[in-house]
Amino acid sequence: MNADQILTEIREANLSYLMLAQSLIRADREQALYRLGISEESAALIALLSPGQMMKIASGNTLLCRFRMDDDLVWGLLTNHGKAANETTTRLHASILMAGRHQEAA
Repeated sequence: MNADQILTEIREANLSYLMLAQSLIRADREQALYRLGISEESAALIALLSPGQMMKIASGNTLLCRFRMDDDLVWGLLTNHGKAANETTTRLHASILMAGRHQEAA
């Protein structure tokens, strides 16, 4: 994949992310804050973006979304490297950890 292809992929991902974020925020703001890991202020801005504004923001060369799992514990739970007996429990534990981090950031 060359540099132009990568930039095109980033722009498409940005637009998809903004459209999804706006849809989630409008449907259920509290769930959107948790699922997206964003602040109330960011949610308010995203909710008000026009299609033209979203296209302009998405056209940059920097990816707008990021991984929220930035520690080994969460990655371990999500990838099930610990060979836990119950996958549902490990995913729930990972969700609880990420929710706690969302509360800390808010």
